[in-house]
Amino acid sequence: MLRAIALTRRDPVRDITLLHPASFGIAAGDRVVITGPSGSGKSVFLRALALLDPVDDGTIQWRGQPIARGAIPSYRRRVAYIAQRPAMLDGSVEDNLRYPFSLKVYRDVRFDRARVVELANRAGREAGFLDKRASDLSGGEAQIAALIRVLQVDPDILLLDEPTASLDPASALEIEALVDAWFAGGRGERASIWVSHDPAQAQRVGERQLVMTAGVLA
Repeated sequence: MLRAIALTRRDPVRDITLLHPASFGIAAGDRVVITGPSGSGKSVFLRALALLDPVDDGTIQWRGQPIARGAIPSYRRRVAYIAQRPAMLDGSVEDNLRYPFSLKVYRDVRFDRARVVELANRAGREAGFLDKRASDLSGGEAQIAALIRVLQVDPDILLLDEPTASLDPASALEIEALVDAWFAGGRGERASIWVSHDPAQAQRVGERQLVMTAGVLA
């Protein structure tokens, strides 16, 4: 599905290499987890795969083809990045969930309230969760809302950048359950990469484990 070939990123200000040439491939059904110390380059690598940050060298292929500049919005629809601290818009949870459908790349699909209520239920939240103000959400609730916002548009790959690092254990398990439900609903055609500091979580969420150390992926 997705292949990275010798991705490299340097910080010219500090004159250091953030990401040494990293090659990586992920196929349908893969559940990959990346561990490693803080500052080792895990987020740098994930954001590069999401085409959110530039790289100095290397290429990314989607289903065997390089990604043209004009195809980047469509690629980001298929390969979704979930940050540790999601940005929420003013308004209700439902307002936030409706937001993607105002973007050109999602004009072919419509907001399905019943679908997002079902997703919320899988994370232990009732329908009233959609009416809550975004500003009133706890960290775990904001992460659940951000994840539902992505899952409702059916990406093929999730890039999860320590999505539970700042959450309590119960909220972390709710996020894991939501990802599990998404994965199970893909009939083997979905894949995920999860960055985690928690060894126990790494065992739960990943079947293939990689380690990032000082910008080197192994």
